[in-house]
Amino acid sequence: MIIVRVYGIVENSHNEILLSSEVYHRKYFTKFIGGGLEHGEGTIDCLEREIKEETGLKSEVTQHLYTTDFYLQSAFNPNDQIVSIYYRAHIPDWKQIPHEPLVPGKSYNTQTFHWIKKDQLHQNMLSFPADKHLVKFII
Repeated sequence: MIIVRVYGIVENSHNEILLSSEVYHRKYFTKFIGGGLEHGEGTIDCLEREIKEETGLKSEVTQHLYTTDFYLQSAFNPNDQIVSIYYRAHIPDWKQIPHEPLVPGKSYNTQTFHWIKKDQLHQNMLSFPADKHLVKFII
């Protein structure tokens, strides 16, 4: 099965990028904000919905950045292939997002947000191959 995932690169006025640490099926990971495309939904609608679900805030998708152009096996089901689509997104009320510093190796039991200085963002902060690949496009 092919699964489409849509992610947002959200930057605040302090040149920080928003990351999310989560747990799913007992696996801990850090990623860009976003999630899975649902039936009947466009990719921009998907990202705006995901941001609203995860932060409780409205967003605006502003620019397509990248779509994976290589084979990517799902981290959760080896029979699934992932296509990841990345957009720049703006959250006007970004200051309302609760966050804490990203601690390498820490397992987060609930979704936790992190603002990372853009010039300090490194691919090793992220868990998924497509996210790691994208870092070179945004720094």
